[in-house]
Amino acid sequence: MGYRIGKRFSFDAAHHLDGLPPGHKCARVHGHTYTVEVVFAADRLDEPGFVTDFGDLEPFGTYLDEKFDHRDLNDVLDVPPTSELLAAHLAQWIIDSLEPLVQGRLESVRVAESPNSWAEFAPAGRDE
Repeated sequence: MGYRIGKRFSFDAAHHLDGLPPGHKCARVHGHTYTVEVVFAADRLDEPGFVTDFGDLEPFGTYLDEKFDHRDLNDVLDVPPTSELLAAHLAQWIIDSLEPLVQGRLESVRVAESPNSWAEFAPAGRDE
């Protein structure tokens, strides 16, 4: 796909990761200001020249605020709350709930727990 756009969202949440070695800091409950970046792509632009209108992505921001902001991710996810699995969860929500309503297709979701580290999920088998 020739054109790409990205939009960033953020939320604050806590989590802990089970199964880590004794003393690992991520085994303790701790919090992050998560940054989530979504990328949409299209071969052609819609009028007036958009992949999709940035405003049409706002339902995703609402989902993040209602489901994740100031929550314990261990309580709201059915999978371990790693950045990798959170990115996959968010991509699936976008594919199911948002993508049918907007121009363009989801290319990737990137989740950052800090300014220096991130995980990305790109749905497979979505070539046109």
